[in-house]
Amino acid sequence: MAFGWIDEQAEARRRAGLVRTLRPRPADSALLDLASNDYLGLAHHPEVTEGAARAARTWGGGSTGSRLVTGTTELHTELERELAAFCGFEAALVFSSGYAANLAAVTALGPHGSLIVSDAGNHASLIDGCRLARGERQVVGHGDPEAVRKALATHQGPAIVVSDTVFSVDGDRAPLAELAEACRAHGAGLVVDDAHGLGVLGDGGRGTPYAARLAGAPDVVATATLSKSLGSQGGVVLGPARVVDHLVNAARTFIFDTGLAPAAVGAALAALRLLVREPERAARAREVAAELHARLTAAGLEAVRPDAAVVSVRAPSPEQAVRWAADCRTAGLAVGCFRPPSVPDGISRLRLTARADLSGAEIERAVRVIGETRP
Repeated sequence: MAFGWIDEQAEARRRAGLVRTLRPRPADSALLDLASNDYLGLAHHPEVTEGAARAARTWGGGSTGSRLVTGTTELHTELERELAAFCGFEAALVFSSGYAANLAAVTALGPHGSLIVSDAGNHASLIDGCRLARGERQVVGHGDPEAVRKALATHQGPAIVVSDTVFSVDGDRAPLAELAEACRAHGAGLVVDDAHGLGVLGDGGRGTPYAARLAGAPDVVATATLSKSLGSQGGVVLGPARVVDHLVNAARTFIFDTGLAPAAVGAALAALRLLVREPERAARAREVAAELHARLTAAGLEAVRPDAAVVSVRAPSPEQAVRWAADCRTAGLAVGCFRPPSVPDGISRLRLTARADLSGAEIERAVRVIGETRP
């Protein structure tokens, strides 16, 4: 029978407690949301939603084609120009998603004959980019610059090192300065995904490369998503102009994909301009993360100290993590639930988003619910 193997895999997932289901949410939910990636609380900000609506009224519901045909509007180039200036890079290129941006950066910069050194804790989009690239791939230990140096020393020719800047599972920060040093010792490029750093780290939220004084360097490329701190949708690659020009000509997820919808572009541009005016939002997100961590650990929970806005709380098992998250939801709190195979170390977690717009009372309520529902 066609697709008969699907039933076997479904049963295996059920036995392992790894079944995933969709849960449509209403437009107006009473849940306290610590599950989304809306780090700065901008997804529903009036200026951001009006930016989306204005762009849709002006440019239409869709971009109408690929970026190289009709899918590039003046609004796209305006967003790219302002993102590059804000993050400190020479140029920027906007994609339909952060996933597409990562696939583009890794595949286009890891051609046949090159070496791609990838951190074991990288996001799935970077991992898939490594798998699709034609270069040789070496996976090294998580956050281990010495392992990166050793891997680069084995290769003669072009090479890139690929890493998240802030890892999505535990929210820990990559040693970017050490990685850049290792790359420069071997003439390699550094490609980093700043999805969880943009809007949270760096001066006024300018990102992790900016904080590490690597923004604008000729050997550094950064990707980011517009769907987290900027409350919209889409992705971006930031780097030297010649790298961006290369992506325009060589990145398949740019050439053959429909351009980002104008509404998403307008929302991201409005959010970026709001962040420029209100840089304190970035510091507030970090403060909320630190307070959540302090209160959770004081309550006897095993929480990982956050380097940005992701707060991770360890769970005893995948089944108990799912039950814990469900009990939190029943008590009025939405939290993320990470479990195998989404976590590289096999440890299940609740994943909390430290949003800049959370009040002290909401933080206290979240910690109380998590403590009261713990397995």
